[in-house]
Amino acid sequence: MRARGFFWEDLAWAGFLLVLALGFGVVKHWGLVSLAVKGDLAGHLEKAREQRRQRQFQGVKTINLAQAYELFQEGRTLFIDARKPEEYGELHIAGAVNLSPEKVEKKDNPALSSIAKERGVVVYCGEVNCDLALKVAEKLQDAGFTRVAAFLGGFRAWDEAGYPVDTSK
Repeated sequence: MRARGFFWEDLAWAGFLLVLALGFGVVKHWGLVSLAVKGDLAGHLEKAREQRRQRQFQGVKTINLAQAYELFQEGRTLFIDARKPEEYGELHIAGAVNLSPEKVEKKDNPALSSIAKERGVVVYCGEVNCDLALKVAEKLQDAGFTRVAAFLGGFRAWDEAGYPVDTSK
């Protein structure tokens, strides 16, 4: 009988601690909680992400969908897909090459050494929330490439716009 009493007592303490932790969490993050209640949390987080991106990748030029398509139509710009090879293999911007951040870091990468440093390059990844394009663009700039831009809309925006895609590697 005594063991049963300890069970309920322990359960009560666990419940008390849970409520206490929840209360502290709500107080600590009240700003975010109030934004969520108002329905403004997504906008706030998007703004914070954009500010972080600007600080972290301040030297990387960015372009939008219309600008990326214009460069594609000119035919002089190399498009680099920064996604995983599996994603690239499924579907990618027509004519793009796959160059993930890990591949860019390799000093003896033949794909990278075959690209002229002054050639126009547009790097993209999967979607707006993806930072791979910015990371690869930054690494390319660090490697001496002079005309690099990150297309922030990503492959999703390109595909949804009905622009040319390909499955060949």
